[in-house]
Order: sequence, then C-alpha cells, then structure tokens
Amino acid sequence: MPFPGATTDRERAQYAVVGAPLDLTTSFRPGTRFGPDRIREFACSFEDYDADADVRFSDLAVHDAGDVRAWPDPEGYVDYLRAELGAIVDDDVVPLLLGGEHTVTVASVRAVSPETLVVLDAHLDLRESYDGERYSHACVSRRALETVDRLVILGGRSGSEKGWERVETDDAVTAVQPGGVAQWLEKTDLEDLGRVYLSVDVDAADPAVAPGTGTPLPFGMDSRTMRDAVARVAPHAAGFDVVEVNDRDDGQAAALAAALLRRFVFEHRRL
Repeated sequence: MPFPGATTDRERAQYAVVGAPLDLTTSFRPGTRFGPDRIREFACSFEDYDADADVRFSDLAVHDAGDVRAWPDPEGYVDYLRAELGAIVDDDVVPLLLGGEHTVTVASVRAVSPETLVVLDAHLDLRESYDGERYSHACVSRRALETVDRLVILGGRSGSEKGWERVETDDAVTAVQPGGVAQWLEKTDLEDLGRVYLSVDVDAADPAVAPGTGTPLPFGMDSRTMRDAVARVAPHAAGFDVVEVNDRDDGQAAALAAALLRRFVFEHRRL
C-alpha cells in the first residue's frame, strides 16, 4: 500500500517516500521492520486536504517508491540504501525515508550530503560502536558526523557519559532538552545552519504520546512541539526521515510519524 496521497509518477515527483525496514540492532524492543507499512497504514485516516497549509497532500507531487528490502548486514544495507537514495537526490527529488531503525538515517544523510543534521531524538547516539557494531541505532549521530559539519539534537535526554562530554566540549554538537526546544526554535536563525537534513526518531516524543518504539524514554516532547520543530526546520531541509516506529502500540507512534511526514511536505513546498 503506498503512502496515502503519494500518487505522482516517479518522473514527475518532487518528493519520494522510501521505506527502509531495517531491524537488526534494536537493543530493547524490536519491530521496526514493520514501521514503513505501519506508517502508511495509519496515514489512511487523514484527510487529503490540510487546512493549515490550505492544500491537498495529493497535489504536492509525492511518489511512493516502495521499500528497499533489508538483509542482516547493517553496514552493507546502509551503503546500498545510500546508492538508492542518491539516485533520487540526483534527480532533484527530496527523499522522505520511513524507518526502520535509526541506522538508516546514515544512508540518507550520505546521499543528501547536508551541512547540518537536525535530529529529534531522546538519545544522543554518539557512541563509536554498540555491542561491537559501528552501524547501530545507538551510533547514528556519530556516523552522521562523518558527513555533516554540525549536529543538533532536539529532545535529547539520554546518552553515555562520553556523549554528554562531547556535547559540552564540541562546538559542532548541540543538544537541547525537551523543555528548551520551543525556545531554541524561537531564538535560532536556521539560515545559519546551512543546508539541513531533518531526522525524526519517534522516541523523541514522550512514550505517553508514542509508545510504539524500541527504546521509550519518559519526559519527552509532546506532539505539538515536534510538529512545530518539523515545520520550522522543513524549509531549510533537503531531506527527511522518520524512524524507530514499531508495532508495540495501537498505532499512536505510526500516526504521529505519518503526520510529521505530511507536515514536512506541507512546509517544505512553500519554498
């Protein structure tokens, strides 16, 4: 089933939805392999027309390219997915990636090659490796820093001691606690970030809002703050993903993810 409203032919598309059902390194509750289809499913309840944007989603030249099948080699999969997404970027089409575990973001960041990664995430994900694996959901920010010049983590509230030390000492890394996100959005000149890639790990949300994720962490963002963050960053972004949705709830996480993808497109198309 394609993402509802993503009915434009590939040749005429301005945006392309791509599913990446990788589910290998999840360290607590697996199930992200179901994320792409679950996001598509729970988007079915949305009206095509959006009153805030005064436009129909189906009029915004979105194509659903289906899923890139995963296999048990995270580094190999990331490299293959990067090539698939690179072909989309080379056609001046904006990738909209559906995870899958957060590791898939590395592929999209490498394909887009932005200056800054802005990520909504409960976790810093700055480890060099986790359980002996460099291409892990717990290392995605660290791997992305091999491509980007700057990293901004909105909603970050958990990380290793070394991760927090890096936040304190590295001017290229910024972490904003959930309670400070609204103020950061208000005061930051996003033009200063240059070309941006925007990633949403659904665990940035409080688990009361989106329990269907692998590593839920209390005291997170509410859905409106996440919507506002996506809306503010979208006009500066060259690519987007929403990741870490699994099947461990009644669709709350998937519905939030689908709504944030739509909000990204609604705000990005204003460019």
